[in-house]
Amino acid sequence: MKKLLLMGVIFLYSLNMVSVTTSANVKPQVQRISQAEVQFENEFRRLWIDHVLWTSNYITSATTAGAEDQKEVLARLLKNQEDIGNAIKPVYGAEAGNKLTDLLKEHIVLAGKIVDAAKSKNENLVKQLNKEWYRNADDIAAFLSGANPNLKNEDLKNLLYMHLKLVSNDLSASLAKNWNVKIVSIDEGVTHIILMADTISQGVIKQFPDKF
Repeated sequence: MKKLLLMGVIFLYSLNMVSVTTSANVKPQVQRISQAEVQFENEFRRLWIDHVLWTSNYITSATTAGAEDQKEVLARLLKNQEDIGNAIKPVYGAEAGNKLTDLLKEHIVLAGKIVDAAKSKNENLVKQLNKEWYRNADDIAAFLSGANPNLKNEDLKNLLYMHLKLVSNDLSASLAKNWNVKIVSIDEGVTHIILMADTISQGVIKQFPDKF
């Protein structure tokens, strides 16, 4: 009996040693990130950060008495929407890129109208325009999720809605001349837009791994 028990212990010990040796010989999987992937993610992130910063600059120009750069800042902001649309053309094509640009330009035009309505304290018009603004966000989410199965419509809507909220915070702080709150809203806006940009870019890379 003792001999059988001893043999069993030796057998189990041998199995354990084989397992340890095998585990030691297995090399951990290393996920490699290509230079093209890093470049795409960084560029896409930069474009969306520009989106937040130039939107904030436009709000400042539009709400500051005597500001003379509103026209030029708006032109630069609209150019940013073209840049974002152009960024997806290599994977989705020119038509899709132009469609995204059109949706984003509508987003900016509506934001500009909201700024003007808020300056004139037309609350009813602000509410009406806000509905259009959020409808446009729904359209952007539907477009992106329709083009990419890795991007969920509801997730994108939540991200875009938060972006609109943070832009509204910037506008409210600017109108109230509460510069500390405005600074916080910009910081929060940049942090959030990085999350949104990364969500979209990672979805694109997952959809088209051969292109990265």
